Amino acid sequence: MNSNANNPVWSGSWVAERLGVELVGDEPLRDLLGLALRRNPKRAHLLVSNVLGKHVPQAPSVVYGHGFALGRRVRELLGDQAGDAVVLGYAETATGLGHSVADGVVFAPYLHSTRRPVEGVARAGGFEEAHSHATSHLLLPEDPELLAGDGPLVLVDDEFSTGNTVLNTIRELHARYPRGRYVIVALVDMRSAADLGRLDEFAREIGARVDLVTAASGTVRLPEGVLAKGQALVAEYESAGAGKPGRAGAGHDRVTRVELGWPRGVPDGGRHGFTREHRARLESALPAMAARLADALPRGVRRVLVLGFEELMYAPLRLARELQKATEAEVRYSTTTRSPVLAVDDPGYAIRSRIVFPAHDDPADGPGERYAYNVAGAGFDAIVAVVDSVADTLALHAADGLLARLAAHTPSVLLAVVPSYVPSYATERHGPPTARHRRTTPPWPSAVVAERANRPFGAPEEASDTTERSSMLPEPLRGPAFSSYAPDEVGWLLQDLSDITLEAPTEEREEAIQSGGAHYAESLPVEYQPSERYQALFHSALEESAGRIAQAVGVVTETVLAERSPRPVLVSLARAGTPVGVLMRRWARHRHGLDLAHYAVSIVRGRGIDANALRWLAAHHDPADVVFVDGWTGKGAITRELADALREFEESDGVTGFDPEIAVLADPGSCVRTYGTREDFLIPSACLNSTVSGLISRTVLRADLVGPNDYHGAKFYRELAGADVSNDFLDAVSARFTEVADAVDAQAKELLSADRTPTWEGWAAVERISGEYGIHDVNLVKPGVGETTRVLLRRVPWKILARAGAGADLDHVRLLAEQRGVPVHEVGELPYTCVGLIHPKYTRGATGADGKAVAL
Repeated sequence: MNSNANNPVWSGSWVAERLGVELVGDEPLRDLLGLALRRNPKRAHLLVSNVLGKHVPQAPSVVYGHGFALGRRVRELLGDQAGDAVVLGYAETATGLGHSVADGVVFAPYLHSTRRPVEGVARAGGFEEAHSHATSHLLLPEDPELLAGDGPLVLVDDEFSTGNTVLNTIRELHARYPRGRYVIVALVDMRSAADLGRLDEFAREIGARVDLVTAASGTVRLPEGVLAKGQALVAEYESAGAGKPGRAGAGHDRVTRVELGWPRGVPDGGRHGFTREHRARLESALPAMAARLADALPRGVRRVLVLGFEELMYAPLRLARELQKATEAEVRYSTTTRSPVLAVDDPGYAIRSRIVFPAHDDPADGPGERYAYNVAGAGFDAIVAVVDSVADTLALHAADGLLARLAAHTPSVLLAVVPSYVPSYATERHGPPTARHRRTTPPWPSAVVAERANRPFGAPEEASDTTERSSMLPEPLRGPAFSSYAPDEVGWLLQDLSDITLEAPTEEREEAIQSGGAHYAESLPVEYQPSERYQALFHSALEESAGRIAQAVGVVTETVLAERSPRPVLVSLARAGTPVGVLMRRWARHRHGLDLAHYAVSIVRGRGIDANALRWLAAHHDPADVVFVDGWTGKGAITRELADALREFEESDGVTGFDPEIAVLADPGSCVRTYGTREDFLIPSACLNSTVSGLISRTVLRADLVGPNDYHGAKFYRELAGADVSNDFLDAVSARFTEVADAVDAQAKELLSADRTPTWEGWAAVERISGEYGIHDVNLVKPGVGETTRVLLRRVPWKILARAGAGADLDHVRLLAEQRGVPVHEVGELPYTCVGLIHPKYTRGATGADGKAVAL
């Protein structure tokens, strides 16, 4: 295959003529390779592959085809042993090639070496690459047994030159995990005559069979003094300005974020291993991901580059190959690289241009330059930059970062982020990746890039209404200025309405709400102040249930860490979700040393979630990391409300990635998949209002107080500080974390493997009760201990239905019902511990014993 068909001049002739370097060997060799000069004191020349997809943009089908064909040859060589083979690729250049070879071997397990250390993942080996600019390679398999089998080990590199790197790897691994057969795979065999006999000698030394499979073979003849001559030539051309980075960001360039919908739990590559099951899930997801990319491309685009990122070669390669099928545009593929190479704009030179930008993944060996070759001046109408989430940082989006540099050379830049995979046990032991391995500061402009699809790169903010609204929003409110929680426990994405009188008598609010004259979120009930008897009951209930709550907190947090994100952004639905979010944050810190971001936002039934809070979150965090948190489910109304609201927000703002699945402490209604328990038991934080929720009121949404660029509002009841038990509640539960740890591990493990599909049992029960009691309005039926308590504290209760035999969990309900003159009926068949019924035909005489809101 002639990959250089459009260039009749061999892309190694410039170096050959000036340095006297000769490339001799098989006929296809010059089609496969060109030559360039390294900016490296250890070696003068660089063999530049035309089919690897690293330095030279190439059709993804060609890149993948070469690797896959080599894998097929390995399979034929191994015969019956192929089913037991494991494939190992070399970072950074051969990670994608090795993965493609593994596919050709017929879905062999795959691992590649890496220069990115990951806390909690033990090294299974490591080695040095003598001539490289960055030498340390690590082997970090998730399964330590991956390299310990008896089957053949297939080692894949782009070229086999001296053989030192591969043979040193085999020697080290053979000492730890001896086996009888090894296969070395390379695109080209470039050994010198002196090195040709070393492979047989090495095989005899270790007592194993070692085979070699390549696409072509030859050698490079280097004249004496070539290193010094090469360095002088590099210095001459660089001093003259060859290959210097251009200015970033032309005014008409655009950057758009595309949410891929990467399948959860599928690794981004082979850094920790890639199994047959991973492949199956990736294959099924690829068409939809490519379709999203195709939909995001500008109309009429003719030539597209999918640009991978250093070791992240296979994922963008497969996306590019699938994109070829989804668009009529010509698609090319290459990746960024660490390799410092001289660029010379000459048809006889392999590296015609270079884009220089700062490293943007906080690499272990410190900051430095990174490069994209043969991209500038290549006539791409659009470039799709594919990075992993560790590399989606401020540096990527900065004025001198990769995206800005690319935008100077193409009319359209798309950004697709693949979630960085971290083994679950590493997260359990050490927490998610540290700052070095995962973004800890929000990228600019993060998910807001998606909202800026129509804004010229570098243009002022006014060009995007959504961006302008996001930039106008204030930072979250924090204690002690707003709430009695510590400032690091939660940030409130609310506006402070403490100085405004919003409270109305309970009977007036109920009459207005049921008549349709007002929405419940337009006013506040008179804040309940508990009697001494009720306070004593609260403390007794807390002492009794703290361990059960701590276990539920641990289970739901572990489930979130395992299934949703290794470093989730907790977003509580104010206010019942806020204490739960704080406790989940405390569990993550106690058990894993994690310092999770936590915010509280407003959601209003019938009005949706605060869209401005979502805009702030999207501008500061990856929406895919956001996990919405609530205290409990009743009939599932808020679950549905959130899903509908997020769909509307995606349509209005173009920001995708927010997951509507709520994580709750208790799910008695069977409305969600992520929960700590499905039991309906007393959560003491439901017994009170603001005095157990940081002294913050329920949220308020009223047109005269909340404008289009405002957060929803709430009040801080500073005057109730003497009755505040918010931190008492948190501390009592947190104190039980250690004692419930084993139970949490067992229950979380059981839940993670269980079928947790919501049955919506609660909703069905509410509809049945609504009909049986002649209410015919599910909004007036409030199931569960928490919701029943709210009815007694905030609304006009009619009846309380209690499950026969319910014990201490209902002591506070019975007390409140007694004080309000509300009957409590025991019911035999009830899926909840209790259900509160709001009076369906409200009159002033139906508020309670004295016809007024009761103050205790």
